[in-house]
Amino acid sequence: MKKRLNVISLLFLLLFFSYCGKEDKQQIEPQGSSVHAALAEIDSLMWRQPDSAFALLLQFVGSPEADGLDTYNGHYCQLLISELLYKNDCEQTNRQDLQKAVTYFDSIMQVPEPAVPEAPRRVEGPSFKRNVFLTARAYYINGVGYYERDSLVEACAEYLKALETMEEHHEEQELVGKKAQFMTYIYNRLGDMFKEQLLAEPAIACYKQALFYCRREPTSKYGIPVLLYNLGIQYDIVDQTDSAALYYDEALANMPDFDNLHYRDLVSNKAIFAFYNSDYSSDSVIKILKQLVTLSEDEKERTTRLLTLGQILFEDKQFDSSRVYLETLFEQEEEDITSQLMAAECLSSIYKMEGDSVKAHKYASFLAGFTMSEIEKKKEVSRINEMFKNHLAQKQEKQAEVNREKAIKKVIKIIIPIVVVIVVVIVAMAKTRSKKLLRQQQEKAERKLGEAEQQHRMEQAAISGRLKRSNQEVRELKDQIKKMDDLAAKTEMAASFNEEPICRLIMERVHEGQFKSKIDCELYKTYALDKQQMLDLRVAADRHFSQFTLRLRKAYPKLTSIDIDYCCLYLLNLTYADVSALMQRAYNTVVERDGKIQKIIGSEKPLPVLLMDIAQNPSSV
Repeated sequence: MKKRLNVISLLFLLLFFSYCGKEDKQQIEPQGSSVHAALAEIDSLMWRQPDSAFALLLQFVGSPEADGLDTYNGHYCQLLISELLYKNDCEQTNRQDLQKAVTYFDSIMQVPEPAVPEAPRRVEGPSFKRNVFLTARAYYINGVGYYERDSLVEACAEYLKALETMEEHHEEQELVGKKAQFMTYIYNRLGDMFKEQLLAEPAIACYKQALFYCRREPTSKYGIPVLLYNLGIQYDIVDQTDSAALYYDEALANMPDFDNLHYRDLVSNKAIFAFYNSDYSSDSVIKILKQLVTLSEDEKERTTRLLTLGQILFEDKQFDSSRVYLETLFEQEEEDITSQLMAAECLSSIYKMEGDSVKAHKYASFLAGFTMSEIEKKKEVSRINEMFKNHLAQKQEKQAEVNREKAIKKVIKIIIPIVVVIVVVIVAMAKTRSKKLLRQQQEKAERKLGEAEQQHRMEQAAISGRLKRSNQEVRELKDQIKKMDDLAAKTEMAASFNEEPICRLIMERVHEGQFKSKIDCELYKTYALDKQQMLDLRVAADRHFSQFTLRLRKAYPKLTSIDIDYCCLYLLNLTYADVSALMQRAYNTVVERDGKIQKIIGSEKPLPVLLMDIAQNPSSV
């Protein structure tokens, strides 16, 4: 890697000297200035194969052709260098040249290409829309450079400039293809930054926007599942467990393969989520995390897995085991300050409880050394949070202004025809009135008589029309009553709860499976109930037992969604082995949950008997 970086730096240095040898033109290039074909080819390839594009760029930069670039293409080249360094996990080495490119693209974006109808279209010329896209990319990659130097506030400002540039100059329907991918990159970077600073609310907002654009134009085969996984993490942080579980499951369903870091991260987080939400036993969770340690591909991943395992063991009060993993992590040669801080916090607590003041002081001292830097970091976190809120407020204000303009135009379109009609009517009425004034008295009398007869006919017609409308309304009302009667006949419920289709289906599976408690539940996987079937069972229970599930939730709010599913199954008087097979949970897990539900409800009666009493007696809860 060091050799590679040295080669890159040398090539960039050659380009820098050749570029500085030319006259430093700061003025805007003529609109007819063409985009260099080689740079356009590298740019196009970058969105699909960044490693191949990087190799092509290195070849171009070292060629004599790079010496003859004009101002526009020179800055374009520097932008591509920065983007490809980032996409190939290299440090940004052309920082000053990039910032010159940012200033340049910002200046040419302010001067759109004039529309000249009689002039032929210049296909090779950089259009205004292209300049907007390049300017936004320059802001974005400049923000990446700031972030690499731990300048969070400056990085956030550049990311927001990139967003505002794209949203201000492009309609929503134009953000497709590369532009949609680029919007995904910006929102994802913002989401990652807010996630690292523990700002869940703005992180969720950014990840949702990134997911929207990634579904429009995927950035990679892992783009969508990773965004879903990140949303699950953020909802987990804010204790919205239902949403977290939904996003975790959706991420797993969208994962294209299972031999990758993203999948292992997802499995790790799902196990931790299950640990804190009592879906798995602690032994099962720890077993999964230990296996992930063995599957780690490099030292960085192994560090993460050790930290996770050590913290879970700490939470499970297995302090001796936790200490082994956390001390291994803390003492490793390759430093990872964030992981060491988290490990030190747990180790300090463990040694305090054990009364070993020397070791407790060692880890407490390590933590104290980072206190001031954390305080400074919190100041930056507060600023970037405020910046994002201001961005959202300005965006909403602009959208409101656009909506107001559209509403005004719509009203104008409606009002103008009405005004024209009114003017025509007034003119016609004025002419008619002048003619009436010229008529003689006899003609007036005859006209009045005619008007009286006409008025009589109109009244008769109005009465007839009202009668017709009344008869039509009666017919329509009868049709509605008939439809409602037909609908009621179709939705008639079964004679008893056990006769419901879903209940019959469950009992057929129980009878067919003959489930045993000592057999692994995974062998009964074909008999498992899916989410729709569990929902059908809830609906049947609510229909037959006076909103059974709603009453349970209201009376016992500590019951989880999965607890309610178990309660509905127990209404069918099923055994632990039956529930284990149908829910695909270990037999011991089912027994533990039985005890948990009994404890929450506060009764020692057998659970099927207890739940049937509650179901049949609404007043009991």
